Amino acid sequence: MAAKPARSPNPTKTNLWLDVALFAAMLLALAPAFTGLAIHEWLSLALAATCVLHLLLHWAWIVTALTRFFGRLAAQSRINLVLNLALFIDMTVLMFTGVMISREALPLLGITLAGDRLWTGLHRLTADWAVYIVGLHVAVHWKWILNGFKRYLLTPILSLGRRPAPAAVAPEVEA
Repeated sequence: MAAKPARSPNPTKTNLWLDVALFAAMLLALAPAFTGLAIHEWLSLALAATCVLHLLLHWAWIVTALTRFFGRLAAQSRINLVLNLALFIDMTVLMFTGVMISREALPLLGITLAGDRLWTGLHRLTADWAVYIVGLHVAVHWKWILNGFKRYLLTPILSLGRRPAPAAVAPEVEA
């Protein structure tokens, strides 16, 4: 018997769960008083790596949108690109300043940097801006998020209690 070909992963499903993980990690990272400084720093470093993965998964869209920005591009895609660019810049500064003021993660790795008030102030400012920009990002993609949850979470859960419809049986023909 021939082996079944491996199914390729569903990119929409992958994007949805990666985005949910990013959002949850960001909520936790934005609450260092709740998580503690060490978890805040390590989680933020993991969040930075996950953001890179997110960008790589969306790289084709990024390149296409950038090349068409001043040409033929839907208004919503143009707004989305500007919002994503603002989020990228904000997150880059947020993560860089976080590394500059690290008191737990980097010293554990033997790296100490002289963080000062400028880095701390900029880190807090960009963290505040991240909340607003991510909120706008979620609002712009709200319909996609709801459809994804319905398709990949709600529908499978609701179908657990249902029995599959019986297969139609062809009547026997007497010879």
